[in-house]
Amino acid sequence: MQIRISPHGICVTDGLPGFRGISATGRIHQAIITGGGHNSMKIPQFKWVNTMLGNVKNAIHGTYHQVSTRHLPRYFAEFCFRFNNRFNVGEMIPKLIRAAARTPPIPGYKLKLAEDWW
Repeated sequence: MQIRISPHGICVTDGLPGFRGISATGRIHQAIITGGGHNSMKIPQFKWVNTMLGNVKNAIHGTYHQVSTRHLPRYFAEFCFRFNNRFNVGEMIPKLIRAAARTPPIPGYKLKLAEDWW
């Protein structure tokens, strides 16, 4: 974390226990306990995080009729691809075709490794 957080910056989190180590790096850590629900949407520090989480949820639920936790890594990978290419929509399909053409055949058991890892 020391590499990604500026020594002069303040790291604001929702108080998840996994973020406790930030203070140990010498960075300033401000935990805001929201309690979840609509109250968290009123906190300005979390505006863009909540916006992105909403975009991910809407993209997944708007695309698929049924969502399986088993395939979450693939749903997120697809969302990331779309998000990272959102300003150049005309290049999305050619990029996808190039990636598919360059990828060698993969046995089914290797394709399932991502789901097993998750």
